[in-house]
Amino acid sequence: MRDIPENMTAVVCYAPNDYRLEQRQCPVAGLNEVIIQIEACGICGSDCKASSGADMFWSGDTPWLKAPVIPGHEFYGRVAELGEGAAEHFGVQVGDKVIAEQIVPCGKCRFCTSGQYWMCEVHNIFGFQKDVAEGGMAEYMRVPSNARLHKIPESVSMEDAALIEPMACAIHTVNRADIQLDDVVVLAGAGPLGLCMVQVARLKTPRKLVVIDMVDERLELAKTFGADLVLNPARDDIDAEVRKLTDGYGCDVYIEATGAPVAVTQGLQIIRKLGRFVEFSVFGAETTTDWSVIGDRKELDIRGAHLGPYTYPVAIDLFQRGLVTSKNIVTHSYPLSDWENAFELASGADSIKVLLKP
Repeated sequence: MRDIPENMTAVVCYAPNDYRLEQRQCPVAGLNEVIIQIEACGICGSDCKASSGADMFWSGDTPWLKAPVIPGHEFYGRVAELGEGAAEHFGVQVGDKVIAEQIVPCGKCRFCTSGQYWMCEVHNIFGFQKDVAEGGMAEYMRVPSNARLHKIPESVSMEDAALIEPMACAIHTVNRADIQLDDVVVLAGAGPLGLCMVQVARLKTPRKLVVIDMVDERLELAKTFGADLVLNPARDDIDAEVRKLTDGYGCDVYIEATGAPVAVTQGLQIIRKLGRFVEFSVFGAETTTDWSVIGDRKELDIRGAHLGPYTYPVAIDLFQRGLVTSKNIVTHSYPLSDWENAFELASGADSIKVLLKP
């Protein structure tokens, strides 16, 4: 006899600007699969961009986002049902607090078989591909056998647990920057991911950590997380301020976490020759720049950062030890029934991280 109800409430994405609250049949656990009861699911910037119709999700005859699908990849919950073999396969029991990484790797492509699973060629992400990888904006969700599942200690709070996915991405991004003790690091963007990156970058103890954003309240929060200098492009001369810190050379590391095209060109301007530029954001529009800056003028090291490979256990450990926090980053929570207001708030500047709680 199943303890899970037959039906559940879920947000379902059908098309840009066409999301609906529906009753769906609860998923059933197959071989080596787990059903988790969702306790919270964050609304990511990519969820907002998908909702508004960004080309990267919807363009072409076979768009990457496969609708209708339950969105949401920043979820955590508790094991509610174990399929045959799942307890041994994942090392979990009913009632365990767990989180699955956002990617469901195929396990067969050249990237998966070489250990680079986060770049899986098939690239199913929870919340974007119907049937294969339904997301966490629902009361229950299915974790397939090829997912990567991690246990969360009971001491980790609800808000911290809901921020594990962004923090894991932040850790990977900061690791890609290869920050050294004498580096001047500039981080563009103090949204949820940027504020996670501030905390992780501070743990690397660079010489100076500079954070740029257009919202003063977020900059003040960045200072509490360890930023040495905060700058607002609306009133500060970013180039001049960074060059003052670096004897005129420019920053050693620039991390782009805004999703705004102007932040890319800004970074190429203020980074020193032979600097390391790390690009994380999801953009709603194409970005153009003079590529000769990258090669002929500065010989920059341009690095991308995608997802949070091998960093979920690190993020969980940092939360458990109190070295990072969700405090003042998670600003709002809404029930699933009020998802429209939650999405509207998450798309603006009056919130940082908004959670949906079934």
